[in-house]
Amino acid sequence: MMKEMRSVSNPFFLQKHKNQALLKCFLSFFLVGLALRLLFSDSFTSFLVVETPPSPNNDKTESSNLSPPPQVLDFVDFPANQSQTSQKVSEKCDLFVGDWVPDPSGPVYTNGSCYEIEDHQNCMRNGRPDTGYLYWRWSPRDCELPKFNPHKFLHLMRHKSWAFIGDSISRNHVQSLLCILSQVEPAREVYHDEEYRSKIWKFPTHNFTLSVIWTPFLVKSAIFEDINGVSSSEIQLYLDYLDDKWTSQYEDFDYVVIAGGKWFLKTAIYHENDTVTGCHYCPGKNLTELGFEYAYRKALKLVLNLITNSSHKAYVFLRTTTPDHFENGEWFSGGYCNRTVPFKENQIGPIAVDSTMREIELEEFENAASQGLNHGATLKLLDTTFLSLLRPDGHPGPYRQYQPFARDKNAKVQNDCLHWCLPGPIDSWNDLVMEMLVNGR
Repeated sequence: MMKEMRSVSNPFFLQKHKNQALLKCFLSFFLVGLALRLLFSDSFTSFLVVETPPSPNNDKTESSNLSPPPQVLDFVDFPANQSQTSQKVSEKCDLFVGDWVPDPSGPVYTNGSCYEIEDHQNCMRNGRPDTGYLYWRWSPRDCELPKFNPHKFLHLMRHKSWAFIGDSISRNHVQSLLCILSQVEPAREVYHDEEYRSKIWKFPTHNFTLSVIWTPFLVKSAIFEDINGVSSSEIQLYLDYLDDKWTSQYEDFDYVVIAGGKWFLKTAIYHENDTVTGCHYCPGKNLTELGFEYAYRKALKLVLNLITNSSHKAYVFLRTTTPDHFENGEWFSGGYCNRTVPFKENQIGPIAVDSTMREIELEEFENAASQGLNHGATLKLLDTTFLSLLRPDGHPGPYRQYQPFARDKNAKVQNDCLHWCLPGPIDSWNDLVMEMLVNGR
């Protein structure tokens, strides 16, 4: 101890110690500065990468070969982005306002793994050459929308029954759900009507029943039309009677998705109180033109009145109208839909009839929802109109038929720009249903 003290008291050693101390301090500051420089440099680089993701090249025309999914940057490894995602998930948002974003993972099923796809929606089998339409997902503006979880859904639906009630779009929707669920448990068809428009499936392991009931007007009707839409007489609509095809079964269902829409644009004669009161688009009949708006509002009022006042408290979704994407004509006059990428929000607006239908749906839903609260009914609005409007690329088009251009590349064929390819954009409707069901949004 004494030797150490004496050494410290030596002037030469003291000077040497000071020099060493100064050198150590200099080295320490240098190393700290270098570390800070590297740290901020890395952080700044990471910030640039997160904030400026590359966007897919949507301007190139899709080739006839199977195209790869749009290329996007995976942000999952960046802590800053993870915290933003967590915050978004916890926030409430409007699930129906957003944009379609690239999804490299693609659909959870194909026409090879699902056998419930109708021929007219089986775009892959029918020879559609492009595949880019498969690699998009709906992304609400201010929150994350998880993909549909078939395991969780079937667990929730154990010993339950579900029905889709409406026209062929409802059948299109239920096929999407069947295809997703079939990745966990294949459904067993136990019933179909003569025209295969209404069907029932069972999931034996979960004792879950899934139905689709074809009733395009929801009210009583007499339809004189073949499978191709060719009519031999005017439709007769009875606006004060609901169609007992679905009302007779309503109390058997725990969950219901109900929808109307496009069929009300057809020529029809309206009946009320057992007498003809008017029509829609019936020149030469000497009847009052009441318009489709009159009939659609009447029908929805009747439907929602039954739901809100029924002693049976089903969980009901009212799905809004589905826009079509016919260009340069209609389905019967050469209209087509050959786009291969989604629209952005500012690129398209709904046509007048779709706006009118949706306004009626929103007004009648609002009225019914306030009544439903007083009667214990659960009524949800499944507002798929806007997000569907942005997907002109998701329809079968000419590929509603098998290999339509195999014999003649210039063949004139009827296009389907209303229904959806499976897999396709309609699968996202089930993501929305799942989120509303599980998290109550």
